Amino acid sequence: MDLADLLAAQNGVVSRSQLGECDLAPHRIRRLLRTRELASIHPGVYVDHTGPPSWIQRAWAGCLHAWPAALWGPSALRAAEGPGRRATTGVGDEETIHVAIHHARRVRAVSGVTVHRVVDLDEQTLWNLGPPRQRPEDAALDAATHERLPAMDRIGVLARVLGARATTAARTRAALDRRARFPDRAWFEQLLDDLAKGTASVLEHGYLTLVERPHDLPTARRQVWARTASGSVFRDAEYDEQVIVELDGRLFHDSTRSRDRDMDRDLDAALDGRMTVRIGYGQVFDRPCATAGRVGAILRRHGIGDGAHPCGAGCVAAGPSVA
Repeated sequence: MDLADLLAAQNGVVSRSQLGECDLAPHRIRRLLRTRELASIHPGVYVDHTGPPSWIQRAWAGCLHAWPAALWGPSALRAAEGPGRRATTGVGDEETIHVAIHHARRVRAVSGVTVHRVVDLDEQTLWNLGPPRQRPEDAALDAATHERLPAMDRIGVLARVLGARATTAARTRAALDRRARFPDRAWFEQLLDDLAKGTASVLEHGYLTLVERPHDLPTARRQVWARTASGSVFRDAEYDEQVIVELDGRLFHDSTRSRDRDMDRDLDAALDGRMTVRIGYGQVFDRPCATAGRVGAILRRHGIGDGAHPCGAGCVAAGPSVA
């Protein structure tokens, strides 16, 4: 491959060793730098213009600096979104390029690049892509555990990857199983199993331990079987046969048919004189105190309990009231 083809394939970025493979002697490389046909990004890594490098050029530069290396975690997800993407990964800052190298190697640090030493890098990496990057399932796992993210942000990382159909819950669970060590493994195993099965027990457990129990809400009956005009159903949580809480564990856009079935369930409950409240991951993991306040007020309006009680200093569960 000649220099022009190499620059085209790598978004205008090239390493000193690659220039040597193109038969460019050191004095020719110095001339290209002197005439500003090339500009240095990192020691021994160059770009074919003098203006600010684009994100994809900085990604290539990070990989070539640490070569052999691949984009890791949030940077791998960012690359997969493409140049026209509208949503960010929601993890970390885009100024930092994260790259992965083989676990046994060490690479000198450079500004703007964070290097991660990874076991089984080859198994996790799509080397044929430009720049090379982790497979979506491995990138999602690492991005979700990067910087000790709170639960809702972890769920959000998986939601974006699975919702874009870049991978599946089953493949992500298989990638998790291949790793000998992983933080909060049991929590991720349960979440991915839930997603693969289409259930929401992580959400159900979160509602119990983050919303209902710490705020002294009345104890709901769970998984209550009921016969309705639309057939037999199981209600996620039911309070005194008056208020139903349905926990919606879907992380991304679902089919119209599934939503339609949920609406039928809610209508059937209304026919029986019951109110249905639908709660998702955001209400449970991101805003549990506010959710408890609202649920407590709804229950109190129906004569059930005396509302939510603050779980600690700064808890907002005491409001708002519901007339």
